[in-house]
Amino acid sequence: MFEARSISAEHKDLIHDVSYDFHGRRMATCSSDQTIKVWDLKDDGEWQCAASWKTHSGSVWKVTWAHPEFGQVLASCSFDRTAAVWEEVVGESLASTQRGQSHWVKRANLVDSRTSVTDVKFAPKHMGLQLATCSADGVVRIYEAPDVMNLSQWSLQHEINTKLSCSCLSWNPSRLHLPMLAVGSDDSNPSAGGKVQIYEYNENIRKWQKVETLMAITDAVHHISFAPNLGRSYHLLAIATKDVRIITLRCLRKEQNTGGNPGGISKFEIRQAAQFDEHSSQVWRVSWNITGTILASSGDDGCVRLWKANYLDNWKCISILRGDGSVTNTASCSAGVNQLGLTNTGGNFGGTRNYKQGGSGQSTGSMWY
Repeated sequence: MFEARSISAEHKDLIHDVSYDFHGRRMATCSSDQTIKVWDLKDDGEWQCAASWKTHSGSVWKVTWAHPEFGQVLASCSFDRTAAVWEEVVGESLASTQRGQSHWVKRANLVDSRTSVTDVKFAPKHMGLQLATCSADGVVRIYEAPDVMNLSQWSLQHEINTKLSCSCLSWNPSRLHLPMLAVGSDDSNPSAGGKVQIYEYNENIRKWQKVETLMAITDAVHHISFAPNLGRSYHLLAIATKDVRIITLRCLRKEQNTGGNPGGISKFEIRQAAQFDEHSSQVWRVSWNITGTILASSGDDGCVRLWKANYLDNWKCISILRGDGSVTNTASCSAGVNQLGLTNTGGNFGGTRNYKQGGSGQSTGSMWY
């Protein structure tokens, strides 16, 4: 059963991102008012603002949680060309009324970018405490905290020049494959080529290598998300552009990264599993459930749409959640045309600045069933 609940966020400008923590009991929001707010879910189902503070000197585009194994840690990125790492601590306060209460402390300020930092994501837990950022200058930067007990020390490990203005990125959460990143571009020029690039980390040469460019994606990309991989023999990538795309990447062969070919890379069969334009507008967020079987998308039509594949791997809409709390079930939910059977060498991303997020805006990093 779906229930719509309105939250008076009291941000003074547009809210650009909403992110749940690992357990779904805490939520962070960020806005053009340069602040981040952290919310706690109470036992009665209401969300209570637990903290609010000014974080950057420009619009805050994205906020994301680290795995709780590393503590209560947030990362944010902004138009002010920086990314920041925040940690919640409990300690003595100057005000006697606040002693013993928690507050958020800036542990690190990452200032390597020369342009707006458009996305920030923590790596999957099994990779340690790593953080990836992407910028409008087309550079993806990967940082690592060598000592998880000291979050003030972050070293820049890698810089990847994508040669396209970057708008979003996603780590592949699979443990069974080498580390993999998908990067989306908001470059509006169709002649610039594919707007989604896939990178893989080569352990032998200790570098990130571009393994694929999704040439079918020529529109600006707003968001991308790899699906959790629970026993699946291929990877699923959801793309939010002017429509919803679902791309499968199946590893065909693995170059032997030894001997005379230390730079060998994986080869993939890329197929567009589905394409849906039911939003009839720009799609701003895509998010998978915890098992990677249901995809949620939100767009300018003010709806969150849920998509699921049947046993024949045909994707269709199973529900529409509207901002007023009404639900359209599968009986009246029109299914988009499934593009099964089309084999592509690329994917299409439409890029956009994160100036806008619908009232049914998709949360990032939420663990839902």
